[in-house]
Amino acid sequence: MPAHSQTHATRHATAKVAVQASQFTAYDETGGPPLLEVGLKETFTGDLAGESTVRALQTRQGDGRASMVSLQRFDGTLGGRRGSFVLQGTETITGGRIKARWFVVPRSGTQELAGLRGEGGFEGEFGKGSDATLDYWFE
Repeated sequence: MPAHSQTHATRHATAKVAVQASQFTAYDETGGPPLLEVGLKETFTGDLAGESTVRALQTRQGDGRASMVSLQRFDGTLGGRRGSFVLQGTETITGGRIKARWFVVPRSGTQELAGLRGEGGFEGEFGKGSDATLDYWFE
């Protein structure tokens, strides 16, 4: 994850994330845990308000645990500023609960979100909804 520079004013955003649609496609089941591609469409409400499209790669264990890496493009508003940006995340799933860390991909912000940097994460019920945070600043 990117190192935070103390020279920038950091803001804290919170949001509720709801999954609107999901799709899972196995792409390697040749041995060991299966590998899947996950597609999600989400809506955000709160300081982050808008929609995102997520693509993730997941491996599932037989005991219900899973690990994922993801990229998603958020489109909407953050702290009243309009635009889009890309989040890169790492997620773990245990007992139907997801916990994640994410960061804003540098130089991915558009419009009023150009120069956005940040990091945070989310927790919730996998495939249903989560509580998200993002500590952010502008370069």
